[in-house]
Amino acid sequence: MPQQGWLPLIPSGVKRINDIWNVAHQDDQWVYFCGLIPVFSHDKNDQRSFRMFTAQLVNQGGCKQAEIVRAFGLSRNSVSRDVKKYRRGGADAFFRPRKGRGGSVITVEVKTEIEVLFAAGKDKGEVAQELGIKYNTLLKAIAQGRVVEPPTVAKDEGEETDEGGGEIEETDQTAATDKSTRSIEDAAALMGNACTRPVERIGAALGLMPMGATTQFEPCRDVSLCGVLCALPALVANGLLSHVDECFQDLAGYYSVTHVLILLADMALCRIKTVEQLQSHPPGELGKLMGLDRVPEVRCLRGKLAELSDNQAPQKWSRLLSKDWMDACPELAGALYVDGHVRVYHGSKTELPKRFVSRERLCLRGTTDYWTNDALGQPFFVVSRPVDQGLIEALRTDIVPRLLQDVPGQPSPAQLKEDPYLARFTIIFDREGYSPLLLKEMWNEYRIACITYHKFPKEPWPEARFIETEVKMPNGEQLTIKLAEMGSFIGDKKNGLWVREVRKLCKDGHQTSLISSAKGSLATRDAALIFSRWSQENFFAYMEKNFAIDLLSEYGTEEFPGTQQVVNPLWRALERERRSVTSKLAVRRANFANLELHPELGDEKKIVRWNRKKAELVEQIENLEHHLETIKQQIKETPKHIEWHDLPSEHQFEQLKPSRKLLMDTVKMVAYRAETAMVNIVREELARKDDARTLIQDLCRQEADILPNPKAGTLTIRVHSMANARSNRAIEHLLTHLNDAAFNYPGTNLRLVYQLAAPKSASP
Repeated sequence: MPQQGWLPLIPSGVKRINDIWNVAHQDDQWVYFCGLIPVFSHDKNDQRSFRMFTAQLVNQGGCKQAEIVRAFGLSRNSVSRDVKKYRRGGADAFFRPRKGRGGSVITVEVKTEIEVLFAAGKDKGEVAQELGIKYNTLLKAIAQGRVVEPPTVAKDEGEETDEGGGEIEETDQTAATDKSTRSIEDAAALMGNACTRPVERIGAALGLMPMGATTQFEPCRDVSLCGVLCALPALVANGLLSHVDECFQDLAGYYSVTHVLILLADMALCRIKTVEQLQSHPPGELGKLMGLDRVPEVRCLRGKLAELSDNQAPQKWSRLLSKDWMDACPELAGALYVDGHVRVYHGSKTELPKRFVSRERLCLRGTTDYWTNDALGQPFFVVSRPVDQGLIEALRTDIVPRLLQDVPGQPSPAQLKEDPYLARFTIIFDREGYSPLLLKEMWNEYRIACITYHKFPKEPWPEARFIETEVKMPNGEQLTIKLAEMGSFIGDKKNGLWVREVRKLCKDGHQTSLISSAKGSLATRDAALIFSRWSQENFFAYMEKNFAIDLLSEYGTEEFPGTQQVVNPLWRALERERRSVTSKLAVRRANFANLELHPELGDEKKIVRWNRKKAELVEQIENLEHHLETIKQQIKETPKHIEWHDLPSEHQFEQLKPSRKLLMDTVKMVAYRAETAMVNIVREELARKDDARTLIQDLCRQEADILPNPKAGTLTIRVHSMANARSNRAIEHLLTHLNDAAFNYPGTNLRLVYQLAAPKSASP
């Protein structure tokens, strides 16, 4: 089908370059148009800007060299020379000052002395003071290349090399921009703050770049938050870019799906907790981390997240990732921790039902998220339920059916038949899930073992039964605790079952009781699993504080699907009234008993008053008892749960949109797993293991230099020195592992090389 050309709406007198690009002369300015949109201008005598922009047009595919030659009457060699110059040095190559005869202060003799002092380890301030020259004069000479400053990291061989053994090109260092220069250039960008790639942005707006902007790194010094690039191999290894093509549709415009996902993961690791907080960070600096000119603005990023959240894509992506994580660690997937976390909602968009929030000790509106983690606290998946009937119902409806499909290494039906004590896998939960009927159902129907705390333990066991036992926790820690076990029957005769009851004797004499239907395991394993449940509680606390899992990701609502049963509001009102009447009845019975125990004697008036009070209390008690019986009868006749469509309209509500929240939660799970992987490496070099997560957080927020070397195919990330020598040693250990991975930045052929901008740490 022939492509429709541009309509001839450009005024007469405009010089035509091709069907898309035109140039006009207005008020001593040359103005370049893409269609009808002016995108660049310069003074008519500004030859450098003219050569730079025409070379940029050719380099970015906006036009051909022959079209520039024809439009402006230039020689072919001149245009070709400008294009090559742009490709080698970018836009800066046209504005870099030419080397002159040199300054009158920095003579050849002075230059020699400066280099000798630099070689002796002096810094710039000490050199300027010792030679009696101005500090700014020395900085100017270094910036112009008349004096070469020694590299920050001194190698043992006396020359700076990357980890692959090749020399880092001099242009990668001398042409590297500092933060001040980038700030000025970003503010001066014609299309907006830090939009320094106008041709690509226009091409993306016109639909000419279906794969989004190209990833092009520039040599930069002191890039903010650049240390987060050290986490990129761990993020990709934990699935950040896995299954993207089969789950998400391509994004139209300048930013691709890969750009958005990497940005979200970087935000999580840098503790940028919401999209709105991006406004507090320079967009150009964050863009340098991804090989772009800038990151999307808040409104643009919201739109990208909305596109990624369509068609249940986050649900599919989360499902595939959780299965990958389980397949990668089948031994951890054999024991799964399930617990609910209430996400409180303070907005006014909808009237969500109230639920008890244990950490607040209040009933508040919100939704309940049920997380499934392994014994080390690492998450597998999360299920959000706007209408919640408790952990037991969530296990039956949402969690167990999913686990039956996803947990790897489950025994075959023949193996289950051969060994009557063999379980598919084990689920651990707290007292909220205590139900003899549930434990019996899970074992008889699915052969799933359950471990939980005993909600109604009987009298204490004799302390002589408890034996000091070595228990190996899932994280490898060895504990010595006093344990005792015996068989116990829980529940009634119809729905009850025999389980193993294991008790731990605490130092204060308290006995903590757990029950297990894992018939083929040992008591020590059951104890290790249940007492490791705090790893999930610690996960909730850490994620709430550092990754903001409770914050809203969008402020929209949608209609409730109506496929669940909800609590009948009439039953809830009757139950509330029953509790009120029961409380009043208890008070009056206590008052009546008090009068009976202390009768009035002697004074006739007091006796009359005492009899009158008794009569009044008897009448009130009889009325309340009659009212209570009526309420109990109404409760029996009123169903506790009804279908959503049967709910009165005044009690119906809309649910918060779940897709974008699930997308953000999945990215945060990937970020947490990547952080944990780096923490485990860093701990090998730390005496205090608990400092590892704090050190990784500091690393992700640390400044670093970006030094691309296309000739050698490397992208060097030179991380600035940490706060102390022990931190440097641990980070060097981590960077060695990262370099051994030989990881290429996604979308490029540049191998990431990590360095620490500090001398090799001496042994303690």
